[in-house]
Amino acid sequence: MGKKKTMKNRITGFDSDNSSGDFSETNHKVAEMLDLDPSQSNRTGKHNGERQRQENGIKKHRTSLPAPMFSRSDFSVWSILKKCIGLELSKITMPIVFNEPLSFLQRITEYMEHIYLIHKASSHVNSLERMQAVAAFAVSAVASQWERTGKPFNPLLGETYELIREDLGFRFISEQVSHHPPVSAFYSEGLNKDFVFHGSIYPKLKFWGKSVEAEPRGTITLELLKHNEAYTWTNPTCCVHNIIIGKLWIEQYGTIEIVNHSTGDKCVLNFKPCGLFGKELHRVEGHIQDKNKKKLSVIYGKWTECLWCIDPATYDSSKKNEKRGGDQKKMKPSEDAENDEADDMPEIQETVQMIRGSKLLWRINSRPPNSSQIYNFTSFAVSLNELETGMEAILAPTDCRLRPDIRSMENGDLDLASKEKERLEEKQRSNRKERAKDEVEWTTRWFHQGNNPYTGTSDWLYSGGYFDRNFSDCPDIY
Repeated sequence: MGKKKTMKNRITGFDSDNSSGDFSETNHKVAEMLDLDPSQSNRTGKHNGERQRQENGIKKHRTSLPAPMFSRSDFSVWSILKKCIGLELSKITMPIVFNEPLSFLQRITEYMEHIYLIHKASSHVNSLERMQAVAAFAVSAVASQWERTGKPFNPLLGETYELIREDLGFRFISEQVSHHPPVSAFYSEGLNKDFVFHGSIYPKLKFWGKSVEAEPRGTITLELLKHNEAYTWTNPTCCVHNIIIGKLWIEQYGTIEIVNHSTGDKCVLNFKPCGLFGKELHRVEGHIQDKNKKKLSVIYGKWTECLWCIDPATYDSSKKNEKRGGDQKKMKPSEDAENDEADDMPEIQETVQMIRGSKLLWRINSRPPNSSQIYNFTSFAVSLNELETGMEAILAPTDCRLRPDIRSMENGDLDLASKEKERLEEKQRSNRKERAKDEVEWTTRWFHQGNNPYTGTSDWLYSGGYFDRNFSDCPDIY
């Protein structure tokens, strides 16, 4: 206990959780239900909710929800929010119709949709290429919020969510570690022990009359274990406009700094606000610099579409030509750009003007054709609340998938969802009063409060042990 851990296991759970060597049998069963193993149906037979598998054995996740989303046109958010201008919104109860059938813990899990970028970063020998891939991952992590105007359910204190994706090479666990203020902690690790990704999020919400602003306070940390590197950053501010009248739309703005604590390299990304005529809507622009502040690469694109990188001199020359009135030819990525991911990327309407010689870092995944009827979910988001027969016996009893209000909303029963939400919130209040009466402090199960080892700021760190699956002391929150 007195020995100082190396970076590899100072934060990771690799020295516990059955992490040495292969997965435990129980963890494989969970992964099978979520992803793989064509022999699973041979052992258990077909059951309700079992999905068809592809020929390669990878399980097909569901592509839709049991019921379409509800119309919000008959509900007035103004009647609720008009007395809350300038106030913090975490304690205000909103009608359930403005929610989406996911917990905020599941929304955080959507950071992992483009996890291939982390694997790619780990595979690069060059530190600049690693930073480019990490920057693309940081931008991709907020891309799922595009057109997602529904509010995720506030997690209950002690609520958890786990996800194992053997096909994508990671496992993930999160816990609601504080209720006031609301703090969500998460931890993920590569199944090949190539990375650790963790952080804690404290979403500060404010209402400004026509818009709601969400500032996601908290530090995000990525460790590339093979390279003994750690990167930290914070997410940009998200703003939902026209919540009173008109079509809802979302923008992200603010400057984020991604710091490589091993090399001193830094990536500065500016998520640009919309501006008066909307010219800068969704645009991201920035650069990578070394520890001596020398620019190494310029990054540009849109967080809703794609991200490119280019040599700084070429970028500056292009911008000068633009100012002189030079009209750049708008090219398809395959014509002149380095694009080793092009074959796997969907064809999306391009509005980012690509500069000749740019390299594609990332392109957003296409959404399901019925996305507008299912809360504008991505394909990844649609799969997050799947619950198959047998999973309840393996998951922690605090897992989001077992929340009756979210499940009822997903199934299309808004009245039951509203009643269950009220019941759960009253149960939480009652439990809090009992603890206060008995002078008992709440104890988190899987995370503990400490300081981030790279920034020194307050953080919630993974304690280990979740994937040992001893859930006997989990609280009864549902």
